[in-house]
Amino acid sequence: MNAAEMVEVVLPGKVEPEGLEVRQGPVPAAGRGQVVVRMEATGVSFAEQQMRRGRYYDQPPFPFVPGYDLVGTVIETGDGVAPGLAGTRVAALLKVGGWATHVAVDAADVVPVPDGIGAAQAETVVINGITAWQMLHRKARVRAGQTVLVHGANGGVGSVLVQLAHAAGVRVIGTASARHHATLREAGVMPIDYRTENIPVRVRELAPGGVDAVFDHVGGRSVIDSWQLLAPGGTLVSYGSASTRDDEGSKQWPVLKLLARVWLWNALPNRRRAYFFNVWAGRALTPSRFRARLRNDLTEVFTALHRGDITPAIAAQLRLDRVAEALRLAESGTVSGKVVLVP
Repeated sequence: MNAAEMVEVVLPGKVEPEGLEVRQGPVPAAGRGQVVVRMEATGVSFAEQQMRRGRYYDQPPFPFVPGYDLVGTVIETGDGVAPGLAGTRVAALLKVGGWATHVAVDAADVVPVPDGIGAAQAETVVINGITAWQMLHRKARVRAGQTVLVHGANGGVGSVLVQLAHAAGVRVIGTASARHHATLREAGVMPIDYRTENIPVRVRELAPGGVDAVFDHVGGRSVIDSWQLLAPGGTLVSYGSASTRDDEGSKQWPVLKLLARVWLWNALPNRRRAYFFNVWAGRALTPSRFRARLRNDLTEVFTALHRGDITPAIAAQLRLDRVAEALRLAESGTVSGKVVLVP
């Protein structure tokens, strides 16, 4: 590959991982207000697993380049951008487009990565870290001494949630399959096996008065149980519908059903709150406020990573052209942490 060429991964349609296409093309130029970032790490999130099946609720039409986030170095700045940004390591939340060696991004959307944090380490906490931080501190507003329930406590978002909760002095009950329980116990989590145990019964044994917050990415029946497990004044944060991953039919319907349920619960006088968390909320209406909040919160996450409150969990690091293998590994449910792609 010569210096002026980029490599990108294209999702052509609903395909098996091996159907992803690796293409070469010219490196994009920085338009007005943009920077070109040379990718050093991107990753496989649940979103890309959904997009491959055509199941992500607002994915673009095929074909497109997936990649929810990336970390890399600014190599070119466009008009209207401070030239001093060149040479800086940054992170960006994109939704799509990250699975490429070079990406043009609006300069307002990049967040500097502090010195002392490696690209792959930083990548593990971009979408996962911002999601965990905002759910914990902006939605649930947890306080020291509280108890929370984290579904999928070993997952990408779940594992960061657990660590940020502990850093805030919060007790954590976590659901996961049995093979992850030893690791969770070492991390100070009270584990529940979602496959073999009755989750509501076990949670009531561990927190008789209910929990102060539940973080639920499962959706479906789980979210109703989660709501019923809240203590007075508690908060449910729903952030997905993983239980509908392999369903056919409308990809919007599970989300709309969740939103309707959340609206109904909040309309009732019950001293509890429910939220459906979407990391992009507010971007279209108040872009400058959205960006300021993202920059602030991601900087908090990077500070926590630097301080050692969060340990970066890299499940595997694979080259971009081995993306099929990376996706298979991420979807296997056998690994802990994030599968990271590098150039």
